[in-house]
Amino acid sequence: MEQPITGFHVDEEGHWVAELACGHNQHTRHDPPWQNRPWTQSAEGRAGVLGQCLNCLKCDQAAPKDRP
Repeated sequence: MEQPITGFHVDEEGHWVAELACGHNQHTRHDPPWQNRPWTQSAEGRAGVLGQCLNCLKCDQAAPKDRP
Protein backbone atom coordinates (compact mmCIF):
# COMPACT_ATOMS: atom_id res chain seq x y z
CA MET A 1 0.00 0.00 0.00
CA GLU A 2 1.37 3.42 -0.94
CA GLN A 3 2.03 5.68 2.05
CA PRO A 4 3.46 9.24 2.12
CA ILE A 5 6.80 10.00 3.76
CA THR A 6 6.34 12.29 6.78
CA GLY A 7 9.90 12.42 8.13
CA PHE A 8 13.24 10.69 8.54
CA HIS A 9 15.54 9.44 11.26
CA VAL A 10 18.86 7.57 11.40
CA ASP A 11 18.94 4.02 12.78
CA GLU A 12 21.58 2.63 15.13
CA GLU A 13 23.75 1.61 12.14
CA GLY A 14 23.68 5.08 10.58
CA HIS A 15 21.17 4.29 7.81
CA TRP A 16 18.35 6.70 6.91
CA VAL A 17 14.85 5.47 7.71
CA ALA A 18 11.70 7.02 6.25
CA GLU A 19 8.81 7.58 8.64
CA LEU A 20 5.51 6.93 6.87
CA ALA A 21 2.06 8.42 7.54
CA CYS A 22 0.75 4.97 8.47
CA GLY A 23 3.12 4.74 11.45
CA HIS A 24 5.55 2.31 9.83
CA ASN A 25 9.23 2.94 9.12
CA GLN A 26 11.14 1.92 6.00
CA HIS A 27 14.89 1.99 5.34
CA THR A 28 15.91 4.23 2.44
CA ARG A 29 19.51 3.18 1.98
CA HIS A 30 21.78 4.64 -0.68
CA ASP A 31 23.93 1.64 -1.63
CA PRO A 32 24.80 1.84 -5.34
CA PRO A 33 24.45 0.00 -7.61
CA TRP A 34 21.75 -1.98 -5.77
CA GLN A 35 19.89 0.92 -4.20
CA ASN A 36 20.37 4.33 -5.78
CA ARG A 37 18.90 6.98 -3.49
CA PRO A 38 21.36 9.91 -3.51
CA TRP A 39 18.64 12.19 -2.14
CA THR A 40 19.10 10.51 1.28
CA GLN A 41 22.56 12.04 1.60
CA SER A 42 21.49 15.66 2.19
CA ALA A 43 18.89 17.46 4.27
CA GLU A 44 17.66 19.21 1.11
CA GLY A 45 17.29 15.88 -0.70
CA ARG A 46 15.30 14.32 2.12
CA ALA A 47 13.10 17.41 2.44
CA GLY A 48 12.43 17.23 -1.29
CA VAL A 49 10.78 13.81 -1.01
CA LEU A 50 8.52 14.55 1.97
CA GLY A 51 4.97 13.74 0.93
CA GLN A 52 6.05 11.33 -1.79
CA CYS A 53 4.82 7.76 -1.39
CA LEU A 54 6.63 4.52 -0.74
CA ASN A 55 5.09 1.07 -0.99
CA CYS A 56 4.57 -0.09 2.61
CA LEU A 57 4.72 -3.87 2.77
CA LYS A 58 3.99 -3.72 6.50
CA CYS A 59 0.57 -2.20 5.72
CA ASP A 60 -0.07 -4.97 3.21
CA GLN A 61 0.68 -7.47 6.00
CA ALA A 62 -1.46 -5.58 8.58
CA ALA A 63 1.61 -5.27 10.82
CA PRO A 64 1.43 -3.14 13.99
CA LYS A 65 2.87 0.36 13.84
CA ASP A 66 6.60 0.78 14.47
CA ARG A 67 7.86 2.55 17.53
CA PRO A 68 9.24 6.04 16.87
